Amino acid sequence: MKTIILVLGSLMTLSFNSFLFAQGKRIPASAGREEYIEVEKNVRLHVTDLGEGQPIVLIHGWPLNNAMYEYQYQYLVQKGFRVIGISLRGFGKSDSPYGRYDFDVFSDDIKVVLEKLNIENAVLGGFSMGGAVVIHYATKYSAAHISKLALFAAAAPSWLQRPGFPYGLTETDAASFIELTRTDRPQVIDNFDKAFAATEDGISKGMSDWLKGINMDASPFAATQSITALAALDLRPELAKINIPVAIFHGVKDKLVDFALAEELHKGIKNSYLVKFENSGHALFIEEMQKFNEELELFAVSKSSLMKQSGD
Repeated sequence: MKTIILVLGSLMTLSFNSFLFAQGKRIPASAGREEYIEVEKNVRLHVTDLGEGQPIVLIHGWPLNNAMYEYQYQYLVQKGFRVIGISLRGFGKSDSPYGRYDFDVFSDDIKVVLEKLNIENAVLGGFSMGGAVVIHYATKYSAAHISKLALFAAAAPSWLQRPGFPYGLTETDAASFIELTRTDRPQVIDNFDKAFAATEDGISKGMSDWLKGINMDASPFAATQSITALAALDLRPELAKINIPVAIFHGVKDKLVDFALAEELHKGIKNSYLVKFENSGHALFIEEMQKFNEELELFAVSKSSLMKQSGD
């Protein structure tokens, strides 16, 4: 009996040691990239970092987060790009500290992320409010770490009507909208949903529900503060400072950010071209997904400083 017990004990010890050896020899499955990057003490941003090759960095719109680019990530990785989506502070899985949520802060955060990831010569793209963010970044930091700029339905150069700029929301409409973010956020998201595509049924119910879920992940405080900062932002004087190639994608039927803003961006940025999405509203990255992805790929690989205007 003692012999049997000793044999069983030896087998168990051998098995346990083999298990530890196997665990110690396990080859890591990840590529060693961080999913969260600290941009200042106690503030980490969530980053989606996929693929290899030429980097394309994507900034989301309001009040979305980097999850909105799911169908761009899939496409671009297959095409040989390294694609990086950054959730701005206050949005998605990024930290939401009390403090400022304005375009200087967002730009500073992006610069830290690009520096920590050692990114150079990237295409930097931004959707809606994110379009204003990337313009501000490019002008504040003289296009550091980037070689091209892509603007998708950008809420720029001004989200509001101003003297000499009769496009966008009135101050009264913007104030009412901002107040609604404080008092009935689900209604804001519902209103956005109805106006997001060219028609109310322009995107599937599944896609609509998916986007609503992403929108509701935003910090309420950050959502209100950032949209208030957008209302105060006037980038018109900054456009002439941009000296890298710029692609402007915009839905002709956009009900949230008028197509006229894209035309003003094109006029103000000397090294730009405009791609019209004839069948899209604000949701051009979904409504005409294939065209969006292919045009972004084409812009990223182009050696030309200025491409032919598309969509005329």
